[in-house]
Amino acid sequence: MASISTINRTDQDIQSAVLDELDWEPRVRPHEIGVTVTEGVVTLTGRVDSYAKKWAAERAAHRVTQVRAVANDLAVRLVTGAERTDPEIAAAVQHALQWQAFVPVDALDVTVSQGWVTLHGEVEWEYQRRAAEQAVGRLTGVRGVSSGMTVRPQVRPDGALLARRIVDALARNRATDAEQVTVRVHGDMVLLGGLVHSIPERAEVERVVWSAPGIREVQNHIAVAPVLS
Repeated sequence: MASISTINRTDQDIQSAVLDELDWEPRVRPHEIGVTVTEGVVTLTGRVDSYAKKWAAERAAHRVTQVRAVANDLAVRLVTGAERTDPEIAAAVQHALQWQAFVPVDALDVTVSQGWVTLHGEVEWEYQRRAAEQAVGRLTGVRGVSSGMTVRPQVRPDGALLARRIVDALARNRATDAEQVTVRVHGDMVLLGGLVHSIPERAEVERVVWSAPGIREVQNHIAVAPVLS
């Protein structure tokens, strides 16, 4: 078991690396963001002037090796001139979704309340849900995005065959260590287990799995155990 001094020293190293990554990320201003780390869990605090910056800061923290999880407590406070009325935001959301080639616009309903956008509806693929969220999150005036979208595939997967295809897809992906990941398919749900060495690797495994046809749900129980230098 690691000593307290070792844990603290590692947390300080992670904090320094996250601050450096935020400084390297051109979409955010690092002086606006506070970073604390406890046993590999990063907490981001402070204020940013757009939801897009909040999301960019979170992704920057996730890119740092040894980070186990990120708690994003950044508040979005719009600057003067960036505020939009709810009807203006709703119209912008509709236009953004219409310009997003991967999003089935007719299948989605949009609700805006005090700058917070909620998306409801059904899509066939997970990448469509993520594309919709990302398109909306970049818009000026948006304070946050909630997803009420569900993935409802049109095909029914063959469990045994699909599990083999997922394992093969993970083996082809150089960003993942397929031998450390377990895959079980129950109907249209995939249950993931095993061990990876970073949050980006864990996310990449899930992305690969969501590319399988007929998947409605992915339960990701993969543990993250960073390699200590």
